Amino acid sequence: MIVQKNKEIEPLPSVNHDEIEYAKFEKCFYKEHPDIAQLSEEQINQIRKDLDMWVSGHDVAKPCISFGHFGFDDRLINAIIKQGFTEPTGIQRQAIPVALSGRDLIGVAKTGSGKTASFVWPMIIHILDQPELEKGDGPIGLILAPTRELAHQIYVEAKKFAKVYNIKVAAVYGGDSKADQFKELRNGHVEILVATPGRLIDMIKMKATNLRKITYLVLDEADRMLDLGFEPQVRSICNNIRPDRQVLMFSATFPKRIEKLTRDVLNDPVKIHIGNVGASNSDIEQHAIVLQDDTYKWHWLIGNLVKFTVEGSVLVFVGRKAGVDELAQNLQQAGFDCLALHGDLMQVERDRILYDFKHGNKKILVCTDVASRGLDIKSVKTVVNYDVARDIDSHVHRIGRTGRAGEKGTAYTLITQKEDRFAVDLIKNLEDAHQVVPPELIEVAKKNPRFRKNNGRRNNRGGSRNNNRRNDRYNDRRSGGGNYHYSRNNANEIPLGENSRFSGRNDHYDRHSRHNSEDRNYLNHYNNNYNGGYNNHNNNNNNSSSSGGGIGNRGYMAFKKASTDISRSTSSIDEGK
Repeated sequence: MIVQKNKEIEPLPSVNHDEIEYAKFEKCFYKEHPDIAQLSEEQINQIRKDLDMWVSGHDVAKPCISFGHFGFDDRLINAIIKQGFTEPTGIQRQAIPVALSGRDLIGVAKTGSGKTASFVWPMIIHILDQPELEKGDGPIGLILAPTRELAHQIYVEAKKFAKVYNIKVAAVYGGDSKADQFKELRNGHVEILVATPGRLIDMIKMKATNLRKITYLVLDEADRMLDLGFEPQVRSICNNIRPDRQVLMFSATFPKRIEKLTRDVLNDPVKIHIGNVGASNSDIEQHAIVLQDDTYKWHWLIGNLVKFTVEGSVLVFVGRKAGVDELAQNLQQAGFDCLALHGDLMQVERDRILYDFKHGNKKILVCTDVASRGLDIKSVKTVVNYDVARDIDSHVHRIGRTGRAGEKGTAYTLITQKEDRFAVDLIKNLEDAHQVVPPELIEVAKKNPRFRKNNGRRNNRGGSRNNNRRNDRYNDRRSGGGNYHYSRNNANEIPLGENSRFSGRNDHYDRHSRHNSEDRNYLNHYNNNYNGGYNNHNNNNNNSSSSGGGIGNRGYMAFKKASTDISRSTSSIDEGK
């Protein structure tokens, strides 16, 4: 194995912006569509309520219903349709009008909800209004991401739409050749740059690029950047960019520790939250598997892995890098063809592993949290948390690798009796996502004083009524009511091999059906209810609606645990509207 050594990256020195004369630029390109303009405040509130959205800030643009309301020209609309989009996601409906209006924003939405497009599409419109870059100029749009996997994914997505306008996109991140990245940036005319903080600072110090032209800044998964210790680097990059830039910050979670960064970096932002902040994607069916200790994990995994691989690709998350290698080796010796991914691998090796997994060459990937963000592989149908995540935010990102873009997925979390602290957070996460909480998990959580304290406070405030309602839901599902046939041990009775404690056959498990939540068509909903003229909202583009055994004791992981140039004038954008 090739091990990569990490080193501390010194932040950029401060800049006195008063001494620099910046060219003026335009931020606002949004013209409200007549269909949206005629919506009443009551209708807008209903739209946001149906999207499970809450918005804060003054003078916030109204949410749009279809791509035709954004004012994009035919080229961008056609590129969007080509990528399989049929209607905007919840975060896109509100974030894109806000971004096109030139406002700073904070967007929080579930994983796989289209956040990348929410900042890439307005960035393209923003760049089209500016003059062509000259040799020696730096990029106009900068997207910072915490990991190379996420940076590469954003780069790939941005290229799909930028090429329509001959906008050049580049990416710089650790693990790839500095010389090649230096050469690409020095050749100039890179208008969109996707980067990890450390490698970007390296490129700036090598004078491969600069930040003087940047007017549109995106911080994606900003909470993860802080988790990885990048805050000094991120702050220095932001402080080196002109103060009047536009800043957009997106993530699936938004913990309190990041609020100070937003106050320092963003100017009067609009906050958009879709769903419960930090909650899991409701398209993911979660199972909490309560085990006595780590020795039961291996039997559970090999007893179910065949079934999981029949349904699709499988991600298995492990807490330690050494644990990843050990579990992957044991699975291979048990006859499972799998891959191992963690942060000590060089980028070329990581790229090869991800390529094989993404293209279905191998269907099992054992990994650390390095794969919990930015990995967008639609074939992933099952996520297994072999070890619990370090916190509930990491848990949300882990299981968010499945159930993406409206697809359904399943996640299993193996939790032992000693992990009572995480059990408390997991219960709240399951309840917020309207998932079943097994009684066994509640028993584990009861060992933690925090759960007992919160539960007592809940009861004093009438919480017992909610608990009774929750228990009624359990009883209904135990008796086979509804779509979800739940029994007390439906998660824990899956065959586990030799261990008699969990060895019973579970015939009803194969008959188990997922929650069938009916997809909502917002366009039809509002046509039928408000008759607000939505039938004509897609006149700009009529096509937008088309389209194991025998291993022995092996320790913890076994039994322990580009196209033609176009005019860059504002008039070309107005014409598209």
